[in-house]
Amino acid sequence: MGTGSTMHEWFSTSARAYASEPALEVAGEVLTYEQLRIRAERLADRVVEANNGAVPRRIGLLAGRSVLAYTGYLAIASLGAAVVPLNPGFPEERNAAIAGAAGLDFVLAQEDCSVRKLSARALTLPASPNSLRGQVRPRARSSEPDRLCYILFTSGSTGRPKGVPIRHQNLAAFLTYVIDRYGLMPGDRVSQTFDLTFDLSVFDLFATWGAGATLVVPSRAELLAPARFVAARGLTHWFSVPSVVSFAMRLRALSASSMPALRWSLFCGEPLTVAHARAWQAAAPASVIENLYGPTELTLSCSQYRVSPHSLREGRSGGEVLPIGQLYPGLERLVLNEQGFPDTEGELCVRGVQRFPGYLDPADNAGRFVEWEGGTPRVVSEPIQPSDRLWYRTGDRVRLSDVGLVHLGRTDQQVKIRGYRVELGDVESVLRSEAGVVDAVAFVVSIAGNDEVVAACTGRDLDAVALTSRLRERLPEYMAPSSVTVFREFPLSASGKVDRRSLLAKINPGSRREVSSSPGGRE
Repeated sequence: MGTGSTMHEWFSTSARAYASEPALEVAGEVLTYEQLRIRAERLADRVVEANNGAVPRRIGLLAGRSVLAYTGYLAIASLGAAVVPLNPGFPEERNAAIAGAAGLDFVLAQEDCSVRKLSARALTLPASPNSLRGQVRPRARSSEPDRLCYILFTSGSTGRPKGVPIRHQNLAAFLTYVIDRYGLMPGDRVSQTFDLTFDLSVFDLFATWGAGATLVVPSRAELLAPARFVAARGLTHWFSVPSVVSFAMRLRALSASSMPALRWSLFCGEPLTVAHARAWQAAAPASVIENLYGPTELTLSCSQYRVSPHSLREGRSGGEVLPIGQLYPGLERLVLNEQGFPDTEGELCVRGVQRFPGYLDPADNAGRFVEWEGGTPRVVSEPIQPSDRLWYRTGDRVRLSDVGLVHLGRTDQQVKIRGYRVELGDVESVLRSEAGVVDAVAFVVSIAGNDEVVAACTGRDLDAVALTSRLRERLPEYMAPSSVTVFREFPLSASGKVDRRSLLAKINPGSRREVSSSPGGRE
């Protein structure tokens, strides 16, 4: 099993120990650890050459599920630069905003992805570059654990994506724990279901490579039939959002014992229900199922609950959400009630080895940290760079129970769409910035079993169809409203605030169920 103080060392240690073992299966190609190492280092050389001989500090990676995406991730890591994943499926405007906020020095991109709006020097290559030839140049490696290994961007309530930087030491603490917990080793085969802009993908890549196992990347079509993919590819470890289970259940694609070799099944990003777990357990009877929780700011996941036969007993409601359990080693919890005092129910605050060093923009830190060493807790309202002793406010409401933490929902308007964090204020802010719009409100509703964003706005001479189309150009697909309804004015409550229930009923009476207040933390 690999170890390392930096993200790249987790891979390189395994590459030395298991050179001839398969490291990656993607798009019909199989690369051994030695082949993947050489390709990544040659690609790193190409990046430096394209940047006039200088090693960039922060590098954007714009590529789909391809050889370039995975070799590119390793190439950037080998240079000691911070990886900033960009999503080919996002609107160019969104990727440009992320590139600007990240202060990218360079972009490595798949040749069919547009880089024209990215304000950085770029190197574009085919999805499976065959031109990476020549000797690998020796290069000094950075081994500073407090340096940044990657930066991810989440939805922000102001309409501006928030940059979440993670240090090598944060990731090392996470990998050390999960590789051992899930018994990862050479010969194991691990799914790669998450887009690289989704932080849970880092588990897929580096827990797998840190253990000398094989990363198996499904096509989009294979993701639609997870049981068939697991069985056909001989997977031992599965990791996804629970939405994948929901989809497979609707298609009746989880037949009994259809995944007999699967040993571990991990779910995160959304609430995992008893019905989800029952269906998956029946299809994978030999698998241990765990429900994970954790915001991006706490390095992927930070708590786990192991699903037992007792938790799935008959008579328990299928819609009941399973607990999120116990925090990982090296993390401490603080639960604050509505009055801001420690209690057994309230907002979860966490500090410890996996806590990020603070948002990329210090202004985003204001109000997100708590100072407490006993006595009266104090919310830090200043835009500071937080010390490691401060507690991060997750915004998730929990209750302490005999099985650990039980998730109760959110303290704000943050919701989850297919595992992605969405601030409804982000959608509203973008809609308000459109010409002629006076006010805007966004909801999450359930339509045919799928959660979607819908929006309403006020203003004159507005074209609802054109607004809907424009938002799809400006927001990622999972955030963009499926519809925008235009009103002359919004209905108000007795207190003078927008009457959200009445407004939602006017958008489409009786056919939609608002779910924006349901559990939104990452479970």
